[in-house]
Amino acid sequence: MNNIFSRDRLISEVKQFLLLAVPLAAAQLAQSATGFVDTVMMGWLGSQTIASGGLGSAIFTFLIFITTGVVSAVSPLAAQAYGAGQPEQVGKIVRQGLGISVFLGIPIVIVLWYGETVLLLLGQNPDAAALAATYLRAIAWGFIPALGFAVLKSFLSALSQPQIVMITVVLGTLLNITANYVLMFGKLGLPALGLAGIGWASTLSLWSMFIALFIYIYSQHQFKIYRIFHNSFSYTLTPENRRIVGEIFQLGLPIGGLIAMEAGLFTVVTFLIGQLGTISLAAHQIALQTSAMSFQIALGISLATTIRVGQLAGEQDSAGVRLAGYVGMSLGAFSMGMAGIIFWLLPKSVISLYLDIKNPSNENVVNLAVQLLVVAAIFQIVDGVQVNAAGALRGLKDTRIPMLIGIFAYWGVGLSTGYILGIWLEYGAIGLWWGLAIGLASAAIVLTWRFRIVQSITNLNQISD
Repeated sequence: MNNIFSRDRLISEVKQFLLLAVPLAAAQLAQSATGFVDTVMMGWLGSQTIASGGLGSAIFTFLIFITTGVVSAVSPLAAQAYGAGQPEQVGKIVRQGLGISVFLGIPIVIVLWYGETVLLLLGQNPDAAALAATYLRAIAWGFIPALGFAVLKSFLSALSQPQIVMITVVLGTLLNITANYVLMFGKLGLPALGLAGIGWASTLSLWSMFIALFIYIYSQHQFKIYRIFHNSFSYTLTPENRRIVGEIFQLGLPIGGLIAMEAGLFTVVTFLIGQLGTISLAAHQIALQTSAMSFQIALGISLATTIRVGQLAGEQDSAGVRLAGYVGMSLGAFSMGMAGIIFWLLPKSVISLYLDIKNPSNENVVNLAVQLLVVAAIFQIVDGVQVNAAGALRGLKDTRIPMLIGIFAYWGVGLSTGYILGIWLEYGAIGLWWGLAIGLASAAIVLTWRFRIVQSITNLNQISD
């Protein structure tokens, strides 16, 4: 333990970590670029469209985050089976993950189809809800392939082959940008679909990425041994399959729950701000989408943190587990810190990606968005720490307590503080965003402490063994 942070060991771990983290972070960044590009192009259609599209995007993103979290349990389970030299078990895990994707996806597609009703029940403006519904009905058809893509991505990542995922996501994003333009404005002889066109473009992109990974895995000889698509169309819940499904849900539900706690915080804040008016909602959507872009890098790093911690835990290398966890948290904080500097120093340059900042009609939105980006700059580092602390705990199969920590930090601390500042004390969107910052800081502190405790217990257990 004394040489855990020796220079050679640290450099070796950082190198191995980056081999996983760079393509995974790039894939996350490119994948989130779909939402970023959608928001930018919504702005081309006006403030009302970006506000309504933001509501639709908030619902879709919230639901995809939760369900992706559940099926992401495929990654550590497949990685363990891979490390144990059990390729057939890997295939079974991935097949059950694909089955769960369909099981979870069908009811959510129905919810998205009736998105207007959901928004009205949440107290949103009827005109905004009606416009958002055109987006939700279009993008709903991409939900199930998005989950399927997440499963195949987890499989490739577990095998330390994330490069093809990065390439696929980049190409899918380029397709989304092109399709947005064509379908929004009715190019190539197609009708102009406006906001609905953005939803259809995302659906096309999500299907294309899933099919691309499917074809790649199916066609490559190196993956034949895993028999992922063996008997895929004669799905049966044998006792073995039921056990695997149980493991995925046992590990994945708390992961999805933790993601739901954080995503739910941002979603509820979006709805609260939606009640403050179009200006507040448009500014919030700009700041939120920008923060989400930087967060994807930290999220990609956290995926690598889970894999590295899990691999080293499987090797019973407690010193390596501790080092990998702290390397992940440090890289997450560094990446988010760089983004925070940009938000702080160049807020109007960032906002200009969404709106014409020289247009007088956008002045109020721009001014408020600048203030929100300053708050976002402040909480970037703690956001990077907390997501990677959670990733390290997933590598140790510790998911239930982190979910409870999320409930306490995001809702008990973050939302309560934001509601007091934003609604009771009438600081509006600024107050609600300060609540976000305080909630994320609380999560970073408690999750880091939890990793230290769990890692120490694991170390003691290994010593006693």
